[in-house]
Amino acid sequence: MSEKRKWVPEIVYEDYEDSLSGGLPFIQVPLGKEMPDVIFMLGSEETGEYEPDNNGDEQPIVEMSVHQYANMKYLQEALSTETYDLVRQALGLLPLDEAREKGREKAENLLNK
Repeated sequence: MSEKRKWVPEIVYEDYEDSLSGGLPFIQVPLGKEMPDVIFMLGSEETGEYEPDNNGDEQPIVEMSVHQYANMKYLQEALSTETYDLVRQALGLLPLDEAREKGREKAENLLNK
């Protein structure tokens, strides 16, 4: 694994209107770095229960959990085609060749319109 991938990214959002990213979040990669191989994020969920804060006001109780997200590009480079397709399917994605074919079909349909 490359040290160029080991840094803490900042996830940025643009305003959706007239944005280059089309509303998707993005990460600005500094010179000399690459996209991280794994990103860790905290998930926050309310439990449905409440407790008083320092002022006695009821505040929701929140549970935090750590999640990690792997860069699919690096998984594809490191895994066999069969294993990579198993990972894709575990995530609810089509096998790569099937997804590419559907993408080609959609692109052709758009071009023909």
